[in-house]
Amino acid sequence: MSSLTALVTGASSGIGLETCQYLLEEGYTVFGASRSGSPIDHDNFIDVELDIRREADVEELFSEISNQEDGLQVIVQCAGVFDASPIIETESKVFRDHLDTNIMGAFHVFKHSTELIVPNETHYITLLSVAAQKGFPNVGAYCASKYGLKGLVESLKEEWESKKVRFTNLYPGPIDTPMWDEVMDEFDEYDRGSMLNLDDYIGVLDMVVKSAPHIQFPELTFLHRSGGLNP
Repeated sequence: MSSLTALVTGASSGIGLETCQYLLEEGYTVFGASRSGSPIDHDNFIDVELDIRREADVEELFSEISNQEDGLQVIVQCAGVFDASPIIETESKVFRDHLDTNIMGAFHVFKHSTELIVPNETHYITLLSVAAQKGFPNVGAYCASKYGLKGLVESLKEEWESKKVRFTNLYPGPIDTPMWDEVMDEFDEYDRGSMLNLDDYIGVLDMVVKSAPHIQFPELTFLHRSGGLNP
């Protein structure tokens, strides 16, 4: 096992999967949490299947980590759901799932990770979105959940000041991942070439992870130079 340990949620695909692969390349032992399991095959990767909406699952996750590690240096929260539909067409259960996954899931991780905090080392990196800074049409459930997650992190920064941890909030513009395949009908007037790609994201993550321990990025927004999704 490496002396550097990380937890990544949403590890099965897209941004979470790329995050795991990056951290493994940087020499971390990585616990990857997801509902469907990760395709990664690596000696320093521990695949954990769970549903972060269920608090008991998250408690069990941290119990497993505690049995193997004394602390976590990096916790990257990538897990989330994204649906695109006008508010009048959004089912209540879909809206609720955004809140349960994108906010409650993160809440469970924050709440049960405290025993693994290493003062002056543990770095919480939360994948938010420009949708936590500005509302966009047809993604009301997603925007609401990301604004709520931002509020949770902002509160924790104040509440946990004595724990000597770092918080970095990432606010990327749209990143071209398979997730968009399912929702592009709502954005058919837009060009996916105006999105960031996963290499762009990893370039920013690399800067954040390797930054000096006294540096944090309260709000790090990064966009395609075109501005994001442009007609």
